[in-house]
Amino acid sequence: MPSADPVYDYVVVGAGPAGCLLANRLSADPACRVLLLEAGGRDNYPWIHIPVGYLYCIGNPRTDWCFKTELQPGLNGRALGYPRGKVLGGCSSINGMIYMRGQAADYDGWAEQGNAGWAWKDVLPLFKASENHFAGANESHGAQGEWRVERQRYSWPILDAFREAAAQSGIGKVDDFNTGDNAGCGYFQVNQRSGVRWNASKAFLRPIRSRANLTVLTGVQVDKVLLGNTRAQAVKAFWQGAWHEFGARREIILCAGSVGSPGILQRSGIGPRKLLEEVGIPVRHDLPGVGGNLQDHLQLRLIYQVRNTRTLNQMAHSLWGKLGMGLRYAFDRSGPLAMAPSQLGAFVRSSPEQATANLQYHVQPLSLERFGEPLHRFAAFTASVCNLRPASRGRIDIRSADMNVAPLIDPNYLSDPADLRVAADAIRLTRRIVQAPALAAFDPREYLPGPALQREEDLHQAAGQIGTTIFHPVGTCRMGNGALDVVDNQLRVHGIPGLRVADASIMPQIVSGNTCSPTLMIAEKAAQLILKGAHTQTNLSDCSAIPTP
Repeated sequence: MPSADPVYDYVVVGAGPAGCLLANRLSADPACRVLLLEAGGRDNYPWIHIPVGYLYCIGNPRTDWCFKTELQPGLNGRALGYPRGKVLGGCSSINGMIYMRGQAADYDGWAEQGNAGWAWKDVLPLFKASENHFAGANESHGAQGEWRVERQRYSWPILDAFREAAAQSGIGKVDDFNTGDNAGCGYFQVNQRSGVRWNASKAFLRPIRSRANLTVLTGVQVDKVLLGNTRAQAVKAFWQGAWHEFGARREIILCAGSVGSPGILQRSGIGPRKLLEEVGIPVRHDLPGVGGNLQDHLQLRLIYQVRNTRTLNQMAHSLWGKLGMGLRYAFDRSGPLAMAPSQLGAFVRSSPEQATANLQYHVQPLSLERFGEPLHRFAAFTASVCNLRPASRGRIDIRSADMNVAPLIDPNYLSDPADLRVAADAIRLTRRIVQAPALAAFDPREYLPGPALQREEDLHQAAGQIGTTIFHPVGTCRMGNGALDVVDNQLRVHGIPGLRVADASIMPQIVSGNTCSPTLMIAEKAAQLILKGAHTQTNLSDCSAIPTP
C-alpha cells in the first residue's frame, strides 16, 4: 500500500525491463522514495518461468496487452497481433530471452545524429554494468550485474546442419554476437538461469524487495501525467477501483514502452495538436513527434519440411514426447522445455552494398501456421529472417481520451520500396542456404512461401503473406533535437521539466538485433543522468532536501 502521503521523489511508470532496472538504481539511496507502477499483475504465472512457456503467454490477457495493428496494405491487407508484456517484467516475461545488443554502428549512428553520449564507446560500459555473463568479465562482458546471460541447454541436429549450411554459403561461424560486430552464424546466448527464464523482475526487483523506500504497485493503469504551471507534478492512475494521483518531487519517468509511453504523453496533452484536438484533449504542449517514427522488425517465416530427424513438432504431438520433455525438465531443467523459441541465429548482409549485416535469422526446430495455433504435425524447421534496418515508418496514436480504448497501431510494414527489395533478397538468400550440402540429408522442402514463387514481384507478394512482427517496436518518442523529436539526449521530454522517457521508444533508429537488452542499457543511462542531475542541482548525495513542487 502507498503511504498516506502519495508524494515520492521519483515515480516510474511501467515495470518492464527499463522500469525494473530504473527503480533498482534510483532506490539505491535510502533517502530517495521511489514508486514503481505496473498495469499488469505479479509474475507468478508458471508459464512465464518455463522457457517454452512463451507459447502460453503471448496472446494471453493475463500477461499480454493483446494489441492489434491496423490492416496493413504491405501485408496483403492483414492485421497482426501485437504482443506487449502486461506483467511485472514486461516483455522480458514473455519474449524470446535472446541476449543481443546490436551493432556498434547503431549507437555511433545515434551519436552522429546529435545525441552526444550515446556512441558505442559510451554505451558499452552500460551494457556491462547490468550483465552477469556466464563466461566472466572481459573487454566485452560484465559479470557483476544482475542480468544473467547463459548458454542454451539443448541443441538439435537440424540446427547444427543449418549452421554448417550457412558456413558453406559464406556465412562464418561466430560464438559471441555481442562484441559490436554481430556478423556470422551461431547459437544465441539467453537470459536464463539454470534453465529458467530470467526476467527483469527477478533480476532487478526481487533482490531489493526489502528496501523500505521502494514501493511497487501492480494493477495500476496510468492515464496521464498531471502538469503544473512549470513542470510535471504527478500521474493520474486507476488502482483498486478508484482514481489516484501519485506526486513526484523530483521526476516522473515513463517506461511504458513504445506503445504505452506515447499514449500517456498524448492523453496528458503532449503530442500532435491536430490529434489532440480531434480526440478532445486540451493541448498542453504541441509536440508533433509523439507517436511517430514507429519502427519494427518484420520477420519472414520460411518453413521447410524435413525428413530423417525429429523436431519439436512431432514431440509436441506425441504423448510419450510430452512426457519425456516434462520429465527431463523436472529432473535437470534441460530438454525442449528449457529452450528459447529461437536457438540459432545469423547476421548477414542482403547485398554487397550494405555496410554491415542488415538481416537477422532466428532459426527454430518447429513450425506453425501462425502464432497462437498448434505446431504442425510434420517434421519441419522455420528460418525466420528480418530486415534489421527497415526504411518504413509507422505511428502509434490514441483513438480516444479514454485510456481503456486500444491505441491505433500502424507499423506501415513494407511501405518503402527499399524494404521490398531487402525482403526479396532475404528469401533468395534463405533458399541458397537451405540448398547447401550440409542440409541435403534432411531433404528440406519449402512449405512456405512455396518454391513456385520466383519472380521479384512474386517474392514481394510472398513477403506480405508470410511477414509478421518479431515484437521489436521502437522509436515513438524519438531522441534528438529536431522538430519531430520528443526527448533530448538526456531523455528529458522537450518543453516539460520533470518528465523523462526511458524505454525503447526513444531509439532514433532501431538497433540491429533484439531490443530487450538495449532497453536495459537505456534505463541504465537514464539512471546515471537522473542521479547526476539531482546531485548537481541540490549539491547533496540524497533526495532529502528536494522540495515538493
